[in-house]
Amino acid sequence: MNSKMSFQPLNRPKLVDDVVNQLQKKISEGEIKPGDKIPTEPELMQQFAVGRSTIREAVRVLVHAGLLEKKQGFGTFLKAQSAMQEPLDHRLRRAQILEVYEVRRMLELEISRLAAERRDENDLEQMRSALDQRYEALEKGDTDTYLREDVKFHLSIAVASKNSVVIDLYRSFTSALFEASQKLIVTLQDPHHLFHENMYKAIKDKDVTEAEYWTMKNLDETVTQLKQFVNQE
Repeated sequence: MNSKMSFQPLNRPKLVDDVVNQLQKKISEGEIKPGDKIPTEPELMQQFAVGRSTIREAVRVLVHAGLLEKKQGFGTFLKAQSAMQEPLDHRLRRAQILEVYEVRRMLELEISRLAAERRDENDLEQMRSALDQRYEALEKGDTDTYLREDVKFHLSIAVASKNSVVIDLYRSFTSALFEASQKLIVTLQDPHHLFHENMYKAIKDKDVTEAEYWTMKNLDETVTQLKQFVNQE
């Protein structure tokens, strides 16, 4: 790896997370390849404009995640097939919020289509219950319950897809989605309740086109608001 590689200077409070995210981005994009040695601590300190302890902690996080390995006397290297060794839920926790929601959008479009085709009465009961409790919590201003029921509603749609791989994949997303929503709830003024009601109705009616439309509408609105939020940081 070229030690002259440029990184963006950091000015947000979570310096360790930012170092981890920028290094992960280089790994994901293939700029750091399996077997490559990453720059030395002094080089990273200079490029990121942070102290030694921040660099050491960021490297420790990536070593713990199974992405990097330290070789005594030689340096720190990207492991072979490292991306496959890191559990998805760990990777999601380190992802940028907008990235998580963009992937969620892709996943939920297919989930809503399958759910509209395959849902049964028990699935509808689970969706309806979560949706009602979500709305009740919204009316009471109970943010924590509102967010949990929102996640439960979307997970019940995934369950209705009857695809076990999709269900497990979406379940991995739920903790990251909940944590992201906790940070953003004060920013997202419109709870999109009508979108959710229309999603439920479309799935109940087995209307694939409408289910896809309202799922896309809901997430497109959220991604737009997220982009505004990120630009304000």
